[in-house]
Amino acid sequence: MENASDPFREARTETGVLKCTFQGETVPMILRHEDVRKAAKDWKTFSSDAPFRVPIPSEEKVRTMRQLPVETDPPDHTDYRKIVEPFFARAKAPDVMAQVEALIGGMLAEAMGRESIEIVREFALPIQSRALAYLLNVPEAEATTWISWGTHVFRDGDSKGGALEAYLHGQFDRAQTNPGDDFFSALTQATFRGRPLNREEMMGFGNLTFAGGRDTVIHTLSSVLAYLGRRPEALEFLRADPTRIVHAGEEFFRVITPLTHIGRVCPVETEVHGVPVSAQGRVSLGWASANQDETVFDAPGEVRLDRKPNPHLAFGFGAHLCLGAAHARLLVRTLLQQCVQRVARIEVLAAKQHLEHEAEYQRAVGYESLTVRLSPR
Repeated sequence: MENASDPFREARTETGVLKCTFQGETVPMILRHEDVRKAAKDWKTFSSDAPFRVPIPSEEKVRTMRQLPVETDPPDHTDYRKIVEPFFARAKAPDVMAQVEALIGGMLAEAMGRESIEIVREFALPIQSRALAYLLNVPEAEATTWISWGTHVFRDGDSKGGALEAYLHGQFDRAQTNPGDDFFSALTQATFRGRPLNREEMMGFGNLTFAGGRDTVIHTLSSVLAYLGRRPEALEFLRADPTRIVHAGEEFFRVITPLTHIGRVCPVETEVHGVPVSAQGRVSLGWASANQDETVFDAPGEVRLDRKPNPHLAFGFGAHLCLGAAHARLLVRTLLQQCVQRVARIEVLAAKQHLEHEAEYQRAVGYESLTVRLSPR
């Protein structure tokens, strides 16, 4: 991540849109920062009320339920979101912050005791999973199961989502007979407009919670360590003034943008920068392109760890702003803080980037594997 990858620059500056084909469907990708923000707020024209079709590529073949609250529009989205917001807000609770600090500090100490460590599966995946257990207020031991699903519950490992659905049903069955203070129990006791949630709705919340922020967090943590390994002066820059960590974290989110784009469905026929979209056709909101927009970010290809202001869209925009944003920020900032305090040097020994291969663009997002040596201070 010496410089930010920007495969959308030419189309963004010329037309503001890139026509891409996914699963045989032509999807215009909106590329400019201002246009993406406007579209994200205009849910009547660009709707999320489209089960399985909000992610790109669409997910009809890998799950059986609508993800909640992301695949709804206001006012349904607003009411659904309120049900789970208290758990995601736990990322700002002192006890959860302390748990994350102890987790990452312990993982770094263990890694520094080894000759080398593979970061994606041996470091970032366990951190993502165990920290999620803190957020959901379940025993940390549950993370052992989640780790076994790999870096992406639909695209990694053997189950391709089947293990997740079976696990969720088991947890909701347990919570209905023996409720506690955890995420699953809260959903079995929650109401939506005066009625209890049905099992399909519970599954929709659970599916998004485990599938939605998984690979994105893993890619971000891995990319941060790779950058610090290849740019040792960056670690010294943060060590000289740890108050820079907050801005550095935001810059990493801008540059990495682990979710390239997200889909919206047009309820009626419309036009996007001269590209016609039929009724029920899709468009894409190009977060990664918007975060490289030259009209908003000075020298957007440069990683500036003290960049401010930094109105990036890595967590989306508008009503659908990522529920897990505070959690992701906590993990990245804590990782940076712990590296500043504990790590003298990060040496990258081997790396294989994760590439999105599409007919119209290729984008590097995180790593398939990343092996490093961590030296203690």
